[in-house]
Order: sequence, then structure tokens, then C-alpha cells
Amino acid sequence: MTAAPTDQGFRRTSGVLFVVGALAFAGAATVLSSTFDWPDVLREPADVVLPAFVAGGTSLVWTWFATAWTYAVLLVPILLLPTVLGRRGDPLLRVATSVGATSVVLSLIGFLRWVFVVPPLADSYVSGNAVTRAAVDAAWTAQHQFGGALLGEHLGQLLAVAWSITVSVVILRTRALPRWVGAAGLVVSALYLTNQGDILATALPGFPVWDLGGLIGSTSWGLWVAALGVVLLLRPIRSANPARGDVPILSVPAPRPPASTGVRS
Repeated sequence: MTAAPTDQGFRRTSGVLFVVGALAFAGAATVLSSTFDWPDVLREPADVVLPAFVAGGTSLVWTWFATAWTYAVLLVPILLLPTVLGRRGDPLLRVATSVGATSVVLSLIGFLRWVFVVPPLADSYVSGNAVTRAAVDAAWTAQHQFGGALLGEHLGQLLAVAWSITVSVVILRTRALPRWVGAAGLVVSALYLTNQGDILATALPGFPVWDLGGLIGSTSWGLWVAALGVVLLLRPIRSANPARGDVPILSVPAPRPPASTGVRS
């Protein structure tokens, strides 16, 4: 069956945006890492982070802005993916899409606080006296744990992992895309999940942490997202075919017609 032009357009758009979003975010994150020691700086106290943030100047704020909105690019292809895979009616995939979209929004909030919340705190900390610094330190910790550790990192990453696991299972079950895409998605999702130890340790001291979990997990997950985009661009979507067992993860049986009463119109 030949895909409609609109479906092909959605497929190309999704593929391009997955690739562009993943690579653009990786580029912005690399700049942020080289100029602000991110993500290691996230675990430093206020007396280290805030002076370093002020020293970074306006360019550092714009780097955070770019990091936030390049990641937000992923929102569009995540929303389009059920249509691209030809499975808009799959209830599990619909739920996963909502979860994935929510993860992007939560991560966006976590990133953008460095643009709208942190700058005034950092300026007050650097220019204030001891009393002001103590107050800013408390405010910094509160917003950092809530907007950063809780929303952006814990929930944002956890929901992203839930989305990629579900998409991978759908791919493996329906064979809409090559099976290696689904298998790789499960592996990188498991790796990305290990970063939760570092996040939970900010609230539960002594929680087991794998130091390489964040680097390996986020990098491999980003590469998988880019690979998903490339596959969408280069490979046609395999249409569902019940004869070969390609069925939705959750299928709803069609309602049975009412019993005949012998009346014909």
C-alpha cells in the first residue's frame, strides 16, 4: 500500500526534527559543558554555582536559552509519531505520546529556570552581604531542587524513558520499523534510567550512584533519538497487517451487531 502524500510529509518532518533536535541539543549541551562545567556544576553548592554563573555573563544565559529550545524541538516529532507509524488508534501509543510530550515540557521548565530564575538570584548573591547571601542560598536550593532535580531531571527524564521504552516495544511488536531500532531503544532506555541514582541522591544521601550513568545514558539516548529520525527518513513505514501478526499492543474488539429481529428496512 502506498502512503498518502500527507503521511509521507509527516514522516519526513518527524525524521528531520528528531535528527535536528537531537544534534542541536547535543551541540548546545557541549558548549554549556565547556563553558559552565555542566552537568557536574548542578551538584555544586550556591557559593560555587552562582558566582560562576555571573562570571559567565549574558552569553551563558543565551547558551541555556539555546539548550532549552533545541531540546523542545523534540516535542513536535513525538506528537507526530503515532500518525507516522500509522497507529493513531493504539491506546498505549497515545498514552506514551502524552507522557513523552510532558517529559519535554518538564525538561524545558528545568532548563529555562536558568534564564528567568537564576540570573536575579546570582546577581543578588554576588552583590549582597552575608545576610542576603544566606537568604539567596536558601532560595537557590529550593528552586534548584524543585525546578531542576524534581521537574527537569527526575520527572523529565523518567517520563522520557517511559516514552522510549513504549515506542520501542511498539516497534518490536508491530515491526513498523526495523527491529534493531526497538531493541536499541530498550537498551539505551535502561542506561538512561541509571542516571536516576544521581538525582535521587540529592534528596536521599547515600543512594547508590553510578557516576557514568548520566553521561552514557543521556548520550546513548540522544543518539537513539537521532537514529530513529534517520530511519524515518530512509525507510518506509511497514503497514499493519493482521495476517502476519502485526496488531496494536492493545487491541479493542469491534462491537458485535445486534441479533437479527427478522425486520428488514
